[in-house]
Amino acid sequence: MRSTCILRPGVKGLSENIRITSIVGRFLEHSRVYYFRNGGKEEIYVGSADLMPRNLEKRVETLFPIQDPRLLRYLRDDVLAISLADTAKARLLKADGTFERVAPSPGDEPLNSQQWMIDHRTRDVVAPS
Repeated sequence: MRSTCILRPGVKGLSENIRITSIVGRFLEHSRVYYFRNGGKEEIYVGSADLMPRNLEKRVETLFPIQDPRLLRYLRDDVLAISLADTAKARLLKADGTFERVAPSPGDEPLNSQQWMIDHRTRDVVAPS
């Protein structure tokens, strides 16, 4: 069962350009990555919890911007790209508040993004170029 998310994506004139993907798998205590194209300027924030009232009002949680260009590219091009391609554990939040399972294309194997990241982890993400 997924928690309630009060943001509704896909509402015409309000949030049609917002997509919310939930992936619950091996990493139950996972961080959150927020990606924005604010007037064409890319912004990525990483947080320790979702933006639920219980986390904003009753707990100490963090949310911070990624400013290093190498980390920004890594999060955008590797972490987010593989997460958004997940077809094994991903669910998309619809405008009515329900979640819809993301299915692989016919003939394709399901992609579990968390397992993929374990299998393809790298230690040189921020190594000097």
